[in-house]
Amino acid sequence: MTKTHVFDVVIVGGGGAGLMAALYASQNVKTAVVSKLYPVRSHTGAAQGGIGAALGNLEEDRWEWHAYDTVKGSDYLGDQDAIEFMCEQAVQAVYDLEHYGLPFSRTKDGRIAQRPFGGHTNNETKKPVRRSCYAADRTGHMILQTLFQQCVKNETTFFNEFHVMDLIMQDGKVAGVVALELATGEIHIFRAKAVIFATGGHGRMWEITSNAYAYTGDGAAVVIRRGLPVEDMEFFQFHPTGIYKLGILITEAVRGEGGVLINDKGERFMEKYAPTIKDLASRDVVSRAIYLEVKEGRGINGSNFVYLDIRPDVVNSYAEKDGRTRPDGTPYRITTKEIADKIPDISDFCQTYLGVDPVTAPMPVQPTAHYAMGGIPTNIDGAVIQDVNGTVVPGLYAAGEGACVSVHGANRLGTNSLVDLVVFGKQAGIKAAAYAKQSDLAELPDDAEAFTHQQIQQLKTGSGKEKAAEIAQEMRAVMSDKVGVFRTEEGLRSAVEELKVLRKRFLDVRIQDSTPQFNMELLNTWELGNLLDLALITAKSALERKESRGAHAREDFNKRDDKNWMKHTLAWLKENDVELAYKPVKVTRFEPQERTY
Repeated sequence: MTKTHVFDVVIVGGGGAGLMAALYASQNVKTAVVSKLYPVRSHTGAAQGGIGAALGNLEEDRWEWHAYDTVKGSDYLGDQDAIEFMCEQAVQAVYDLEHYGLPFSRTKDGRIAQRPFGGHTNNETKKPVRRSCYAADRTGHMILQTLFQQCVKNETTFFNEFHVMDLIMQDGKVAGVVALELATGEIHIFRAKAVIFATGGHGRMWEITSNAYAYTGDGAAVVIRRGLPVEDMEFFQFHPTGIYKLGILITEAVRGEGGVLINDKGERFMEKYAPTIKDLASRDVVSRAIYLEVKEGRGINGSNFVYLDIRPDVVNSYAEKDGRTRPDGTPYRITTKEIADKIPDISDFCQTYLGVDPVTAPMPVQPTAHYAMGGIPTNIDGAVIQDVNGTVVPGLYAAGEGACVSVHGANRLGTNSLVDLVVFGKQAGIKAAAYAKQSDLAELPDDAEAFTHQQIQQLKTGSGKEKAAEIAQEMRAVMSDKVGVFRTEEGLRSAVEELKVLRKRFLDVRIQDSTPQFNMELLNTWELGNLLDLALITAKSALERKESRGAHAREDFNKRDDKNWMKHTLAWLKENDVELAYKPVKVTRFEPQERTY
């Protein structure tokens, strides 16, 4: 028998955006968080280096500079009204986190410590600025812990290890969600006046990724199956420094503290690609630089990786060459103790997975699939939009990496993921609660849980001719080979056709585990279906965008084309094909310019 729960606001996802939304919604209305993970295990906990805000604690900084850097980093595809709102709100958001109890690293006089990060500059001098507020290299983890405690204090109701598999709509209005409880296999209906999706990204469709296994695009997949679009899916960021072969992230904070990228010839090669800020250029620029160094035979010992070097003698040598100074004007020097204090987890990762101590040896790194710039389209209030005219879906909201407001455009700056989730998580929570207070519960359709049962039944009754693991492996190979750091017409066209075939083959998968309790095979296979749907949309969106912009680098169209492609992609899944439409980018104060670092 299906169990039914009733709340004013239901938030799907217990990461940073979901908890931020819950914190603010729960101040005013009855709120529930439905999460497939225990909240503090969410992927926000993997965010290491910091949250960007122009506090100016160590040197002059302004939120307007942060906004410009974000627009420039987005390769001018970010919506500037949303970017300005985010960067202005970021300052108060960081102080709010501090007041909630987040243990930021501190300066000697007790203020929140800040360090440089890729793409963040003093707009007047063009030099890197200390804007990243951090808690050692565990910033995301601390955000999760802090927000979860505050939500418990607010008596938010948590349904942990519940997989949301469908969105209930009635007459174009949100009525709730349907979820499967992992522990029992039972189906639950969550009725709600407003629903917020905060389900994160979808990086598991690539072979080498920094993303957690749970990052399978569930929210976006659920939404597109209800006839709603996703936005800018062709833009997926490859972080330049993942641990070789494993993809585990080596935070940009390593380069913020002075680390440099070195090729097989012992050269600091970023001087060629970004002569002004070098290793602290934006992530798309650095990822492509590593790819080109490897392609031209300068990977370490001919392999497809380079070194990231933070040995104190190397860092101090380059700092002297660059004329880098500390906030008090003295020459920049780093010690072994400072490395241990500022990036303790990175040191542990490298020793555990590589057998390398970063204070005595360089770290082998390669680009790793890291962050979705695209997702469920929303306006500045977090309300989901359903067409190119910005028409809102009543009662439906989204925030965090699973959403696209679009503040990241074609390429996200480091630290801005955490800014995004706290600013727009808060905004979605406030707006959803306000909507719920003035709305009535929508009536449930008679067959509210029918589509969920249909999805489960399909996985139990397929012919069994195909294996989920084999399809998953082929999907990741296609995406890595043909929809990776560099793309071509031929490769993308081939990827679209291959992914269509994989989606058809997926219908012949049949799970072997028939037990209702803790059936991870069922849920993992369902998640693969989500990734296949989003992979097809990603490849088709990339095929049709005939330019290079940010993280979307076409070898056959290697220039940015503002005349024809200064626009966002909206994509709808139609059976085994994708329908595309476009809407303009919002420009306020920053006209597109050539992007140089």
